Formats: sequence, C-alpha cells, structure tokens
Amino acid sequence: MADETPAAPNPANQPSFQLIGQYIKDLSFENPGAPGSIMAGTGTPTFNVSINVGVKKQNEEVYAVEIKLDAKAERETNLLFNVELVYGGVFRIKNIPEAQLAPLLMVEAPRLIFPFARQVLASVTQQGGFPPLMMEPVDFNAIYLQNLRNLQAQQATANQPN
Repeated sequence: MADETPAAPNPANQPSFQLIGQYIKDLSFENPGAPGSIMAGTGTPTFNVSINVGVKKQNEEVYAVEIKLDAKAERETNLLFNVELVYGGVFRIKNIPEAQLAPLLMVEAPRLIFPFARQVLASVTQQGGFPPLMMEPVDFNAIYLQNLRNLQAQQATANQPN
C-alpha cells in the first residue's frame, strides 16, 4: 500500500483579507464660540453623532472603505463644536466568494479601522479645548443587517402593483 500525501493547498488560491493602509481623507473641526465655548457653562451639552460607511472598488482586488463621522455638541442653542471626519482603509481581498464580499466590506473592514477613527475624533475634540469625545463601539453588523432589511422593504414596495 502506497502512502499518499494530500497535495498542499496552493497559497495563491487561499482566501485573503489584508489591510494595506489607513488614512484621513477629510477632517474638519469647528469651534465657533471659542474661547467662550471652552469655559464651563451651565447645562449639560447634547451630543449628536452619525456614522456612515462607503466602499469604492479601486481595482480587481483592492477596495477603499471609508467611515464618515459627523459629531456635534450643543449647549442650549449654542454650537460648541462640529467635527466631520472621513477615515479610510485600503483592503486587498483575494479568493473571497462574491456573496461574502458585502459583509466583509461593510462589517469587518469598518470594524478594523473604527478604533483609529474614534481616536482621531477623541484627539481633535481634546485639542479643541473640550474633553475627548469617546464614541462607544459600533455594531457594524447590526447596521449592515438593518440596511439590508430597509433595502428589501423598498424593493418589495417598488414591486407592488398600484
């Protein structure tokens, strides 16, 4: 009986998901009431933070994934600060089935770069004279699933006869 060793898998055919680099694409910090806005005021400020994820295919294997963060702080009717940040990562993806690309790009990629975007946001608010704005971790999977449900609902509504 001859011993047969299975052929080693070809590394070139193995699935691969690699973060090539990260960057700040856009950063804006506005502190319109400075220096008065950084002095202790009465009342607790209200914060409004929104997050969006965008994906752009660069070539056959490379994708740019960008997180857009918009954060505002107000006290009563006064704007304390407004921050706009677009933070991106460049990812090389090989041998991943098409059906798995969207979750990989809309969930895993933003999850990997979000801590760095959050650090930029905290740093810039602190450098602007305020306590650092520390965002809670984001559940990108929940956002992705909600967007899928919304898209399916829109498609179902569009396909209904009038």
